[in-house]
Amino acid sequence: MNAFDVVVIGTGSAACSAALRAAKGGLKVIALEKSDWLGGTSAMSGSGVWIPANHIAAAANVSDSKQEAIDYLRAVQPADWAESEGVRHRAFVENAPAMLKFIAENTPIDFRLIDEPDPYVEAPGGKKFGRMLSPMPLSRGLVGKYAGRMRRSTLPHVFTYQENVNSDLYHHPIRAILKLWPKLLWRWLTNSGAQGTALMTGLVKGCLDAGVTFRLATRAVALVQDDAGRVVGVEVESKGRREILSARRGVVIASGGFEWNKEMRETYFPGPLDRIGTPSSNEGDGQKLAASVGGHLDRMDQANIYVCLPTRYEGKRYGLPINFLYEPHSILVNRFGKRFFSEAHFNIGEALDARNADGSPANLPCYLVGDHRFLQSSITFRWYASYERDWVKKADTIEELAAKLGLPAKALKDTIERWNGLCAKGRDDDFHRGEAAWERKKDGGQVRLQPIDKPPYVGLSVNRSIIGTKGGARTNEFAQVLREDGSIISGLYAAGLAMANPIGTRAVGAGTTLGPNLTWGYISAEAILKQNQ
Repeated sequence: MNAFDVVVIGTGSAACSAALRAAKGGLKVIALEKSDWLGGTSAMSGSGVWIPANHIAAAANVSDSKQEAIDYLRAVQPADWAESEGVRHRAFVENAPAMLKFIAENTPIDFRLIDEPDPYVEAPGGKKFGRMLSPMPLSRGLVGKYAGRMRRSTLPHVFTYQENVNSDLYHHPIRAILKLWPKLLWRWLTNSGAQGTALMTGLVKGCLDAGVTFRLATRAVALVQDDAGRVVGVEVESKGRREILSARRGVVIASGGFEWNKEMRETYFPGPLDRIGTPSSNEGDGQKLAASVGGHLDRMDQANIYVCLPTRYEGKRYGLPINFLYEPHSILVNRFGKRFFSEAHFNIGEALDARNADGSPANLPCYLVGDHRFLQSSITFRWYASYERDWVKKADTIEELAAKLGLPAKALKDTIERWNGLCAKGRDDDFHRGEAAWERKKDGGQVRLQPIDKPPYVGLSVNRSIIGTKGGARTNEFAQVLREDGSIISGLYAAGLAMANPIGTRAVGAGTTLGPNLTWGYISAEAILKQNQ
């Protein structure tokens, strides 16, 4: 039996944060990767990282505090979460700044502030600048023999997050390439990437330098407990062979979501699904492992819900997470042919995933409808739409479009007439599109209220796309896995998308998946170092 102090299941941001902190604390650590590629969902991400009261903002003289962050979380999260998640919100806020400083000091990652406000900046504790960060490019060559094993993304990681925003890559890709071509060429020649590539290359490099062992193509199939019920190891399978890895100090489950497990996904997310934008190895292994030893699975109906363009990845139909819903000359309607939310709202995914009392979808299926000028707004959209040639429907009349989409014709016509009237007024009295600070920022200061009145008309399905479920093992503020009665399963921890995430479908910032993921990995290792000696 191979002996370790800590076994980490997964190699994404939460997993590597846990592994790095534990290893720097002097422990012998192994991180297990089910697939052939390191980095998990984090490696595919745009790598926006939301960290309040961080040292980089402080060095730039940006005012922020932990209490303001707590006030912000309390103000913008669902009202019924305040009591159940308040303790874990505070744990995140207390540990996040220390985590970021630790990673900055122990990896080659160069985090930079991103010029984006909190999406609910008007709420108590909201900030216009200073909480969003993303890494500068790093060469995959830093991780030596693993350079060719870093997971690639469907996103263009040759651009940094800020370059993507500043250059308006979605609308003007050719112009962006021409403007930045010397930097892009250098990054290509040096096998460098930004965004999720830089984040995970830097974390893996830090882990390797700290002595962490990585094992690829190794699936965790069972947790091992001693006579007292403490988790003391992991049974793994690799190349048809099984063995047990002992974990003297603890096991951290950080294996990602369950969105590629069809049975689990349809149980917790009934109704139409457009696309998935995460590694197909996210099959809920960690959630099932936790449950097998009595762990309480919670928040299973929460996820990072977004809109995705169609693409291909690893030979499969995939989703590319890009929001195209606030383009001019278009609106979003539900299956009743009615608008139900501001198309430019940061949490449009929450509206897409709204549920009835019985758990069924309230709005799905949903459709974007517009006129032909919508298609003219982005060559990027037209390129990716070509991956599913029957996706975009065209019609000469609203009635004909309604028939093609399966929508009630009169309701759709009334909705479009109402929209056109609002455009004439220059104000969205129904859902206030373009009025919030976040929406103005993403719109370049323009309120895109443009009529739908020039045929041919277009329509396309816009249902849920999932870029990471956020349900799993319920934990306390130390990332320890809990039973349903609230008791602790000794030796077992969970972090990232494998835990019942205290920030669910309603995100509080563009980086409130990765920021908490990194932090909960760090918290789990801190707990192991302090509690299990």
